[in-house]
Amino acid sequence: MRAVDLIYAKRQGEALAPAAIEALIHACVKGTIPDYQLAAWLMAVFFRGLDERELSALTRAMMHSGEVFDLSAIPGVKADKHSTGGVGDKVSLILAPLAAACGLIVPMVAGRGLGHTGGTLDKLESIAGYNVQLNGAQLRRQLKKIGVAIVGQTDRFVPADKKLYALRDVTATVESIPLIAASIMSKKLAEGCEALLLDIKVGNGAFMKDLASARLLGRTMIGIGRALGRKVAALITDMNQPTGQAIGNANEVAESIAALQGRWPEDLKEITLALTARLLILAGQAKDEADAQGQMERAIASGAALDKFRALVEAQGGDPRLIDHPERLPLAPKEAVIAAPRAGTLAALDTRAIGVAAAILGAGRATRDAPIDPGVGVWLKARLGERVERGQPIFTVRYRKPGLWDQARPMLEGAITIGDKPGRKRKLILERLDD
Repeated sequence: MRAVDLIYAKRQGEALAPAAIEALIHACVKGTIPDYQLAAWLMAVFFRGLDERELSALTRAMMHSGEVFDLSAIPGVKADKHSTGGVGDKVSLILAPLAAACGLIVPMVAGRGLGHTGGTLDKLESIAGYNVQLNGAQLRRQLKKIGVAIVGQTDRFVPADKKLYALRDVTATVESIPLIAASIMSKKLAEGCEALLLDIKVGNGAFMKDLASARLLGRTMIGIGRALGRKVAALITDMNQPTGQAIGNANEVAESIAALQGRWPEDLKEITLALTARLLILAGQAKDEADAQGQMERAIASGAALDKFRALVEAQGGDPRLIDHPERLPLAPKEAVIAAPRAGTLAALDTRAIGVAAAILGAGRATRDAPIDPGVGVWLKARLGERVERGQPIFTVRYRKPGLWDQARPMLEGAITIGDKPGRKRKLILERLDD
């Protein structure tokens, strides 16, 4: 079938044969189908969805569109975690070295910013020299030596997803459960992980806006993993405010370094430790929650987790001196403050607007090839439910271009809702999903 026929069929709600989906993905990789037709097909899937047979075919075709890593010669359980995307979500930067310090082999293939959310690779590239492009042989050597790698997709690793991921970012087709599931699972299966933990974000800063959608996405990916013989579980976590204080790139790296030293905001600590503990248990590295907590506490207190992050940065060409001197990370020169307009309780934050504002400043991309400014960022100075006074800082901001600040400022001002009712503690871990 021609590409236009596949677009038409899916637009009409018809199920596509596995062979047709495989042909489409093959054409995507070969470059014989133009971006505008791929974008049209993505939009048709966004509105019409994919059934289980189509989703399996799409995931399998994407997984085998390039190199599949064989990590069987490396001793240890290969395990990874993936987040569906949030604002200020730097958990991967902490979890990967922490899990490796506890004995897991972590071959993390991470992504770039998508929509209003930040990207792990963009954050790491704020470290001078950090190279996200490792081939299969380099990845295996690094994992055998230090037990952890955080890399991006090369042209040979799941190239179909690399192309579709970039197109989804700029065509408003990100929030599609089958496309999210196929994207995540094709990469995680191709990277060779045996155990995979999913951090499914839900709330006004997440792609999943309600628990029902988050559960569906989690169960969809768990089902794909089960069919292909992998251990997969998920935690559904709150994303109605940024995770931690830093939103950006270099500032999130600095916050991650502090976390690995045992100095971190309570919400970031709770979410990161819950995810890491569940991954250790899922992979068989810890027998229960208490065992996992003990391993993590020892890895942080001894400095082993921070040392593992330093080894990761150095192995991938980054400047390891920045780990001990994070003040050398890039920082935009201009500073501004967004203050509380009145006294009361910080009742709500428009987390998506905060992420968009950071992206406008340069922390994210408006187009697929736009550059990232690692030094711009936002810091959240108050948490939901806290009492604030009129004029108290809610955000501090670092920016470079006044024109971009003029665009971002009203978004940050509009992201704040001050109420009069006393605040209450928010639940951060909403649900656990297992096979």
